[in-house]
Amino acid sequence: MTRAFFTTADGVWFAPTPHARGPWDADACHAGPPTGLIARALEALAPEPRLVRLAVELTRPIPFAGFTIDAEVIRGGRTVTTSRAVLRNGDGTACVSASGLHITPAEARDLPSVPAIHPGGSLADAEPGEFPFTGTLHGLDAFNGDGVELAYPPGETRDPGPTTVWMRTVPLLADERPSGFQRICALADGGNAVGRNADPRTFNFVNPDLVVSVHREPEGEWLGMRAESHWQPDGIGMSDALLFDQLGPVGRAVQTLIIR
Repeated sequence: MTRAFFTTADGVWFAPTPHARGPWDADACHAGPPTGLIARALEALAPEPRLVRLAVELTRPIPFAGFTIDAEVIRGGRTVTTSRAVLRNGDGTACVSASGLHITPAEARDLPSVPAIHPGGSLADAEPGEFPFTGTLHGLDAFNGDGVELAYPPGETRDPGPTTVWMRTVPLLADERPSGFQRICALADGGNAVGRNADPRTFNFVNPDLVVSVHREPEGEWLGMRAESHWQPDGIGMSDALLFDQLGPVGRAVQTLIIR
């Protein structure tokens, strides 16, 4: 199996590998890796301003058969740039729409800050472990398989409830080193699984969107999250995850949830 989420022969059509398949539907992708490709497309449009927020609306399943991504700059400014991307299936139907916010960094200077305790502790102290839930409904290789390595800080488990975990994934493309924003997208879309309130064999908790905001470019291959979910009796909820690298917090990921 290719040690990457996708392959591409022309840089336009992206073919998922089994690492990108979702655990529920054999014909659909997990949303994290495609979100990383969307971030890649938007960063290529505006390489100077830094992508700091990506808002994704998952209107249709992302086809495991492959897809293209159209991206454009909506407004280019000296400080703030906005962008838009659409992921389309082989028929040209839009499956995902996304908007990006890019900010041009200023010259570095000392600014007041609040010291923060590292939410994941030391990676060296974390113990290797499995994905929060193993297995799939279709029995095929998927995102929660061997394309993802996980490590849990002392005292953390795979049980439901607020959870902290470190994660390292295969790259988006085998011959490319992803940016920190691209790399963290796969982790960011896992908040509803990592911080779930119950077993997925009992409740279904899908997210029709994902918003990733970072105040600093994530560094390194190992990235982490502290995720918790808020489920309401009417079947609507939210997953809220603090994102971090080995240096400390880098941002947040929020997912709206449909609970059934």
